[in-house]
Amino acid sequence: MKKHFLIISMMLAFAIALGGCATKGDLEEVQAREKAIAAKADQAAQDAQDAKAAADEAMLKANEAIARAEEAERRAEERERIADEKARIADEKANKAEAAFQKSMKK
Repeated sequence: MKKHFLIISMMLAFAIALGGCATKGDLEEVQAREKAIAAKADQAAQDAQDAKAAADEAMLKANEAIARAEEAERRAEERERIADEKARIADEKANKAEAAFQKSMKK
């Protein structure tokens, strides 16, 4: 009886030990999943780097556009100042001409 109990206990322990161990197929499946996850992580990192590079390029272009717009605004203000000065000079000449005409009309 003790011998049978010992044999049954050993068989039960052996079955539990074998059931708890991973098979080669299980290990290969886990490794395959790990590789797939690593590949996805690498792709995500690459996509993030690409997105950052694109964002940096867009920021550079935006800054260049801002600089061009500021320069255009500065040139427009300068042209407006010159036009105002020419208009002022033209008004002065017209006033002088009007005064000369009025003076000649009084004689």
